[in-house]
Amino acid sequence: MVTIAEVARRAGVSPSTVSYVLSGKRAISSETTERVRRSIRELGYHPNAGARALAGSRSHVIALMMPLRTDMYLPVMMEIAIAVTTTARTHGYDVLLLTGDEGASAVRRISASASADAMILMDVELEDERLPLLDQNTPPAVLIGQPADPAGLTCVDLDFAAAGSACVTHLAELGHREIALIGESPAVYERHTGFAERTLDGARAAARELGVRMLHRPTESTYDAVAAQLARIFDERPGTTGLVVQNEGVIEPLLSLLRQQGRAVPEDVSLVAVCPDQVAAQASVRLTSVALPAQELGRRAVERVVDQLESREHQKLDLLEPVLTRRASSGPAPV
Repeated sequence: MVTIAEVARRAGVSPSTVSYVLSGKRAISSETTERVRRSIRELGYHPNAGARALAGSRSHVIALMMPLRTDMYLPVMMEIAIAVTTTARTHGYDVLLLTGDEGASAVRRISASASADAMILMDVELEDERLPLLDQNTPPAVLIGQPADPAGLTCVDLDFAAAGSACVTHLAELGHREIALIGESPAVYERHTGFAERTLDGARAAARELGVRMLHRPTESTYDAVAAQLARIFDERPGTTGLVVQNEGVIEPLLSLLRQQGRAVPEDVSLVAVCPDQVAAQASVRLTSVALPAQELGRRAVERVVDQLESREHQKLDLLEPVLTRRASSGPAPV
C-alpha cells in the first residue's frame, strides 16, 4: 500500500505538507498543491480511515456523483439531488455535486482528497466501473440504483423489475395480448444502466408468464424517432393494443401521433408509463403510471449514508415497492 511518505518524496515535499493538502487545514501554494495531487494520482494513494482522522476528522460533506447525460431525464435526477441536499442539511452535512461523466476517476479523486466523508452514486450500471473501488480505503458509499451483484454494497432504488412486471400485468388483466415497451434511448441500454435493464427484465418475465407477446423498442426522445418507432411497432405487430413507456421525453409526441393516426386512448390503445406522478397527471391524457419516488430515494440514500458514518446497522438493499395508479390512459382491450 502506498504511504503518505512515498507521496511526499515523489512530490518533493514533507509528509506534513501532503497532510495539509489533504485536510485543507493550512494554505499551500497552488503549485505545490498541484504537485502533491499529481503524485497522489500517479501513485494511486488512498488515505486510510486513521490517516483521515489524523488529518482533521470529518469534512461534513457528502459527494453526490450525478453524471448529467443528454440521454437521461434530468428533472428526475435534479429532484433526487434536491432531496439529497435538503436531507443532508438536516443531518449537518453539505453536498458536493459532481456532474461530470468521470466514472472511476471521480471515486479516486474524492478518496485521495479526503474532501467528503461519504459518497452517493447515481446512474448505476449493472457492471459499474466505480464499484470495485469501493472498499475500506474509500469513504462509505450508497448507490441510488442496483448493479448486477449488489452483495456487500448499500443500495437504494425503486424495484424496477417489479415496476416493469406491474405495467405488463395491468395491461394483461385488461385483456391486452400484444404489448410494446417503448424504452429509453439506445445509449442507456448500451451502458447497461440498471433501472432500464431491470424494468425490461421484469416486463419480459411477466409477459412470458401471462402469455403476452411483447416488443421492446429503445427510442430517442425526438418526434421523428417516436414516429419511426410507432410506425415500426404497428407494421410488425398490427394487433398491438397496449404500450408501456419508460421514457418521459416520448410521452407527448407519442400521444400526439396516436391522435393523428386516429387511435383513441384508451379505446384503441392503452398506455402505461413508468414516470413521475407529475408527468403522468399533467399529460394531455392522464396516464396510468408507476411513480418514480425521486424524493424518497434521495432521502433514504442520505439516511443510509448517516447510518454508515455513525456505525449503525442498516438495510443493505433497500428497494421501494412500485405503486401503479390507474388513470385515464388504460382500459379494456378492444374487441
